[in-house]
Amino acid sequence: MKENLKKYSKILIGTLSGVLNGLFGSGGGVVAVPLLRLFGLEAKKSHATSVALIFFLSLMSVIAYSLKNNLEWKIALGFIPWGIAGAVLGALLLKKVPNTLLRRIFGLVVLISAVRILFL
Repeated sequence: MKENLKKYSKILIGTLSGVLNGLFGSGGGVVAVPLLRLFGLEAKKSHATSVALIFFLSLMSVIAYSLKNNLEWKIALGFIPWGIAGAVLGALLLKKVPNTLLRRIFGLVVLISAVRILFL
């Protein structure tokens, strides 16, 4: 029984994260992190695991968007080096941020994103 629950949890997390990532170009982590926490991972491991999941989902989204000619490579390439630098900095900071503060920051980012999406 418990094995089936784990199997279906993986299907749920992967599918929801993939759909959001494909639809919005991101957002899979917003679903993956809390679901991974329910799956039993502590906060820092759920954030790091979500990043690994989102990497492959984003790669597939890039391929799909490119095949449909919906990607502006010139613009994207200007942001990529800075995004990589930010990712490295974030990964280094993750080790130092307490789990409680991490959850609050994540919640605040999700809340700000939701308000922006609803009203802007």
